Amino acid sequence: MAAGSDSATRLPETSLWANRKCLMICAIVAVANMQYGLDSACLASLQAMPGFLKVFGYPDPTLAGGYGIDGTFQQLIGSLLTLGAFLSSIFAGAFAHFFGRKPALWLACLLTAVGAAIQIGTTSWGVVYLGRLVLGIGNGFLVTFSNIYCAEAAPAHLRAVLVALFSEWVNIGSIIGAAVTNATSKVLDKSSYQIPLGIQFIVPFVLAVGLFIVPESPRYLVNKGKLDQARRALAVLRSDSLTEEQFELEWVEMVKGIDEEKKLASSVGPLDMVRGTSSVIDNLRRTLLCFAVIATQTGSGAWFLISYSTYFMIVSGLTVDESFRYSVMNTCLGFVGVNFGIYLMRHVVGRRSIMMIGAAAQGLCLLLVAVTATTMPGTLVARNCLIAFTALYLFSYNAFVGAASYPVATELVSTRLRSWTVGAAISLGYFLAWLTGFCSPYFINPQNLNWGAKYGYIWAGSNLICGIFFFLFLPELKGRTLEEIDELFERRISAWKFKSTRTNIMDEALKEVRNREAPLVEAKEPVELAENTGKTEES
Repeated sequence: MAAGSDSATRLPETSLWANRKCLMICAIVAVANMQYGLDSACLASLQAMPGFLKVFGYPDPTLAGGYGIDGTFQQLIGSLLTLGAFLSSIFAGAFAHFFGRKPALWLACLLTAVGAAIQIGTTSWGVVYLGRLVLGIGNGFLVTFSNIYCAEAAPAHLRAVLVALFSEWVNIGSIIGAAVTNATSKVLDKSSYQIPLGIQFIVPFVLAVGLFIVPESPRYLVNKGKLDQARRALAVLRSDSLTEEQFELEWVEMVKGIDEEKKLASSVGPLDMVRGTSSVIDNLRRTLLCFAVIATQTGSGAWFLISYSTYFMIVSGLTVDESFRYSVMNTCLGFVGVNFGIYLMRHVVGRRSIMMIGAAAQGLCLLLVAVTATTMPGTLVARNCLIAFTALYLFSYNAFVGAASYPVATELVSTRLRSWTVGAAISLGYFLAWLTGFCSPYFINPQNLNWGAKYGYIWAGSNLICGIFFFLFLPELKGRTLEEIDELFERRISAWKFKSTRTNIMDEALKEVRNREAPLVEAKEPVELAENTGKTEES
């Protein structure tokens, strides 16, 4: 529906306070993403802890702290988490199709708790590898299904805000993880790393308990034909934010949209992500857009800076202490950026605009880092530019692409295939993250290409490509219900016309609701007329 369409056929844009129950439920589900932030912060710090290195490293008096760590062990404890998440995301669609969103999250809670326990209780490299793999499998389910659930549960006008809770919780987890590892870094026994690993029980415990008050996704239930359960779930999520007629309107639109989609498809499975007919629906377009949006997380350069920001600063000329302090500062700036981005998506700009702004800002920051390293190597100016523009980059990423990419990716795909497509897209994201982590040291290490901060040239160019993609192909989805988005794709509306095209599904839903109400009104009118007539005769 166009922005200027009749407001009578639009659900009201109610406040966050009016939707506080839905906000609370989505915040409980989104806490799943805190696990990734906790683990990232812990893993980055453990490798420099004397207590950890005494158990899993080897003595080396020539190194700071007196211990070193085997390169293969170092690579595997990071990459096995990514591998586990990659594998679980691939199978997310099949699991969700049969069991639903909540059981998937409960299973993820169990796996992440087991993975953390395995790592805490062992001093064997091989068992640590197993723990990292199990933790990764759980993390893949946590990220996939928390984002899918929030997208399906949220009102259309708050969907970006509620799905962007992903970035909020990741940053909170990173800050907590950094604080705990900093507090235990000077401890010289096993507790130095067991305590940081122990805080990874927080997320599975809180989420597993919280899910008891979380209803299953109403769209999933409708898709499975469980209409009574779906209606009750939607009623819990909307609470008193809508009038009776408005609730009925959203319910009818949801059912009609999903029923229409099921009529157009004969099956549900991974091959449907790339199927489509020339006249009705094109899942291939939606799948490619979803994959591309997730890929732009890596294309922005974020995975490089998330994985190597501290080391990147060291090889670019900062001291170890300076690099650590600025990394903590950048984590806090990222948290501020997420909240800034959520505000922009809610009140100022649309999805397409915020993604384009992000690509431009991120690319410019990394270009300036590279240019100053090229023209003024080893100078105070280059050092200060590195500090300043790395901080601005991380703020920009969290405010723009980081905050918007998951909301956009989950909106782009159909309800019928959402778990399949988003799961596969997140698997692609994990693969690209692994590829970035594997290749980046070759570019920045002194013993290899020794580019240091000049590595920013590659990511500046990558951001330019992302910006062109957003401009040419990404449709504007702000304010649309998921069923409206389905209709626009079914009608093969071009990306540039999404914002101005009027949809029909809300009008049809409103017509159906009013047709249901009409017999009730007609039934009441004769009674009222008879009462009036009777009073007249008596008088």
